[in-house]
Amino acid sequence: MALGRGLSEILGEVEAAYKNNIDTKNSVKKLDINKIEPNPYQPRKIFDEEKLEELSKSIVAHGLLQPIVVIKSLDKYILIAGERRFRASKLANLETINAIVSDIDEKKLREYALIENIQRDDLNILEIAYSYAGLIDEYNMTHEELSNMVFKSRSSITNTLRLLTLSTYIQQLISENKISQGHAKLLIGLKEDEQQQIADSIIGQRLNVREAEFLVKNLKEKNNPKKQKEPSGKSQCSFNFTQLDGIIQSLKKEDINMKIDKNSIKIIINSQEDVEKILKYFQKNP
Repeated sequence: MALGRGLSEILGEVEAAYKNNIDTKNSVKKLDINKIEPNPYQPRKIFDEEKLEELSKSIVAHGLLQPIVVIKSLDKYILIAGERRFRASKLANLETINAIVSDIDEKKLREYALIENIQRDDLNILEIAYSYAGLIDEYNMTHEELSNMVFKSRSSITNTLRLLTLSTYIQQLISENKISQGHAKLLIGLKEDEQQQIADSIIGQRLNVREAEFLVKNLKEKNNPKKQKEPSGKSQCSFNFTQLDGIIQSLKKEDINMKIDKNSIKIIINSQEDVEKILKYFQKNP
């Protein structure tokens, strides 16, 4: 499925122009920062305030080394690349900002914003999930088609999209990096109050994923007590193992550990030596 020229391709051309010393001065303009609006389709909603402050101080000290990219829209401009630089410049109370005015079709803004964000390495997993959902909704794509487009496995895309089924409370915790993606996956399928209960325990007790998994398992068992009971029928009866006495005694002579209860005979392996004993027995008694 062709979605047109990607934003990364366009920005790559701009970067190449600088590296090849091509004269781009005529392409860069100083724009009134108050006449620039963020891309309304930008899926990224959360920005690290501390890093923005650091970037803002750097821009004040050294200037903006790489211009932002915008498109003209009536008497204003719409940002399509460089939102961190744009926000940091506003934080520094700058009145103007260096920008390249592109001729990108305004109708393609959503596509470019989504693709650009998916290609970034520092995105929050939830932001990636919303970007995936945006492309699927916009272009009526299947998970397989999106997989081929963004070079991710179909299962990875499906699992990421499942995070959007979580409650807003949990999504906020993911966005704030208070719980990990591994923790979040454990909460899928739980009721909203159960999600919050487990998430609060994860944060309060600083549980790792395995510990959280145990907590979720206990909750599910508590909610479904019938599953803990032995099924009715033959499993509740004691079996007569008399006919197996000869085999059992042979195994014991080989010093093979066993556990026998009313319904089962279990061979217990505690070491590699035990494995070799069992192998030796069955080689002698095929």
